[in-house]
Amino acid sequence: MKKLSTLFTTATLSMATMLFGISNLAKANNDTVYLYTWTEYVPSGLLDNFTKETGIKVIVSSLESNETMYARLKTLGKNGGYDVIAPSNYFVSKMRKENMLMPLDHSKLPVLNELDPNLLNKPYDPNNQYSLPQILGAPGIAYNRDAVDSSKITSWGDLWSAEYKDQLQLLDDAREIFNIALLKLGEDPNTTDPEIIKKAYEELLKLRPNVLAFSSDNPANAFVAGEVDLGMLWNGSAYIARKDGAPIDLLWPKEGPVLWVDTLAIPSTSKNPDGAHKLINYLLSAEVAKELALEIGYPTPNLAAQKLLPSEMVNDTSLYPPVEVLQKSYWQDDVGDAAIIYENYYQQLKVAK
Repeated sequence: MKKLSTLFTTATLSMATMLFGISNLAKANNDTVYLYTWTEYVPSGLLDNFTKETGIKVIVSSLESNETMYARLKTLGKNGGYDVIAPSNYFVSKMRKENMLMPLDHSKLPVLNELDPNLLNKPYDPNNQYSLPQILGAPGIAYNRDAVDSSKITSWGDLWSAEYKDQLQLLDDAREIFNIALLKLGEDPNTTDPEIIKKAYEELLKLRPNVLAFSSDNPANAFVAGEVDLGMLWNGSAYIARKDGAPIDLLWPKEGPVLWVDTLAIPSTSKNPDGAHKLINYLLSAEVAKELALEIGYPTPNLAAQKLLPSEMVNDTSLYPPVEVLQKSYWQDDVGDAAIIYENYYQQLKVAK
């Protein structure tokens, strides 16, 4: 996932490999499911009813990044004992290609019928063979409505205007930053072509004088504190800040955003796939999805859950992208070894001025 604006703690969260050891992870039985997910996605009490209903205990490990999750599963190999993991969509693409995920049995996942079809069957996982979406996120252009004339901003390209010198905050994420330059240039944001990536880097060098800060750790805080009035924010971050009273609005650029979803999937090394299916079905169910959406502020793909949410939340088009925005959006995808090229250029960009 991308960093959220607020963090939630829960007594159920623990680092399973530390408390139980890798050998015990591999000894999981039908009475236990090992869940490896983002800390914010398991607020206190969320799993209580699952254990009451099924008798299955859930041991939760805190997922810090997709890269860490991937490396840990590779290290554990066949001894891995996680049953449910929460990779972002571009890591689903990577992991399914490397046979690290178990095909889902859709007959054990009736919740599939409640999920928004606009968010299913995407290129990162055709027919959702290996994953189901849990949380939707996307970066947009955030601005302080008391300080910025939004009529001047319709495109990512507008951020290059000289009038915004030393005024922008961008997300501290190589792919997110390159996405806006590639879209400005009319290129595929998932390109692996080194020459096109270099061209995007050169375009970002032109933007660099406008950038005051890069931040993905509670990125809305600088807007709330009045340190910046314009830049990139994820839809959920902007929503939470606005809910807390900050004069922050978010618009979708005409080129469309590059969407990401955090999913639920089952590693190919799961020792309890039956319990894993039950847990995925529970976590994506309407009542649980509603509670999570209220806690973290990000959109849920569960249409039944959306009906349970406050109307002002689901009707907020800066939080829930309307269909016309979704239709012109892109999905962030795995770029393989090109990720190193992006990261190297990004580090050079950050120190440039």
